[in-house]
Amino acid sequence: MDFFSLKNKTAIVTGALGLIGKEHCRALHEAGANVVVLDINETESARFAGVLGERHMGISADVANADSLKQACEKIITRYGTIDVLVNNAAINDMFENPAMAAEQSKFENYPLEMWQKSLDVNVTGVFLCSQVFGSVMAKQGKGSIINIASTYGIVGPDQSIYQNQKGEQTFYKSPAYPATKGAVVNFTRFLAAYWGKQGVRVNTLSPGGVENNQDDFFVANYSRKTALGRMAVPSDYKGAIVFLASDASAYMTGANLIVDGGWTAM
Repeated sequence: MDFFSLKNKTAIVTGALGLIGKEHCRALHEAGANVVVLDINETESARFAGVLGERHMGISADVANADSLKQACEKIITRYGTIDVLVNNAAINDMFENPAMAAEQSKFENYPLEMWQKSLDVNVTGVFLCSQVFGSVMAKQGKGSIINIASTYGIVGPDQSIYQNQKGEQTFYKSPAYPATKGAVVNFTRFLAAYWGKQGVRVNTLSPGGVENNQDDFFVANYSRKTALGRMAVPSDYKGAIVFLASDASAYMTGANLIVDGGWTAM
C-alpha cells in the first residue's frame, strides 16, 4: 500500500471548496499529503484547510489570472518547498437564476455569449494557467502529477431527455459550454502528457459522472436509469481515483482518461 502514500507530498486542489473539491482534499489528506486548498474565497479556504489539519494551507487565487496564480505559487513554495500534485478541479457548470426561464435561456439558439466566454475562461484557460504556473515547478523538479477533472460530457454528447420532468416538459437544456470545455480538457491532457513526459511530469484526466446533490427526484431517476450501476455518484466516489492518479500507484500512467461514471458511457 506504500504505492498509494502521499506522505510529505504537496498537493494543490483548485476549486477546492466545491462539492467534490472538498472530497478531493479529504482524499489527499488521508493519503498523507500536505493539501493546498485553493479557491477564490480566502477566508473559507483557510477555514477548510484548518478543518483538515495544521499541515494544510488555505489560499485564495483566481485560476483565470496568471498574476494571482504566480503569487499563490510563491506562497506555496515558501511554505512547502515543492509542488508534487495539482488537481485542476475549478470549473463553471451553468446555473440559471430563474427556474421558469431556464429552459428558454439554456437552449443553444439563445445561449448567451458571455456565459460561453466565462466557461472558456475558467474551464479551459484556468486549467492551462494553473498547469503552466504550478506544472512548471514540477518540470524543473523532474517529477509531479497533474490531474485534470473533465466529465462524461467531455466524451459523449448530453442526453437532453434526462432534464424532462414527469409531464414531459423540458426544464433545462445542458448548454454547449460545459461539454465543449470539458472535451478541450481531455485533449489538453494529452498534449501536456506528451510535452512534459521526459521531465517526469505525469498528466491524466479524471472524467467523473454526475453527483447527486439535492436535484429534483425526476432528474435523479432519469440519470440513474442511464448508468449501469443504477445510481448517481456520491461525492466520495472519486476519492480512490484521485489518490491513485496522484500517487506512485499510477507511475506508468500518463495521457490517459480515467472514466469513473457508474457505467454511463458504457451503456
